[in-house]
Amino acid sequence: MTLEQTLSNLEQKIAYFDVVNLNESAKGVAWHIDHSLKVINGVILTLKNSNPTEFQWKFNAARVYFLTKGSFPRGKAKAPKSVMNDDTIMIDDVLAQLGKAKMLVSELYTINSKSNFKHPFFGLLNLRMTIRFLKIHTNHHIKIIDDIIGRT
Repeated sequence: MTLEQTLSNLEQKIAYFDVVNLNESAKGVAWHIDHSLKVINGVILTLKNSNPTEFQWKFNAARVYFLTKGSFPRGKAKAPKSVMNDDTIMIDDVLAQLGKAKMLVSELYTINSKSNFKHPFFGLLNLRMTIRFLKIHTNHHIKIIDDIIGRT
């Protein structure tokens, strides 16, 4: 599945924007969509602004494990404040973020392959690893959304 397809799957969840199910998640569907879009947009902007000459591959066991496994466990990591939203999430803001995400994702394939993003646990990720991370991260939140709305 491509990142474009993953983003399209996330977009379909907007229909459930106001759904909350505290038995499944402390946050509602709106939060998971907002968070996922903030991550996509922030990470791609970081890639675009990075210096490709600074990328140097280093072994990272956690990165190898999770990017190979293709999923993250629930509730084990804490997201940085820059991609958290404790305020009321407005649908118009999410739609604007979605439009930006579509544009940025379409630009990904023009970025230097050694453009990079420093993940707090996985270290420096190049373009290929970052795209893989974004797909896994977004699918992680889509699965939580599906549990919130009762789809498994």
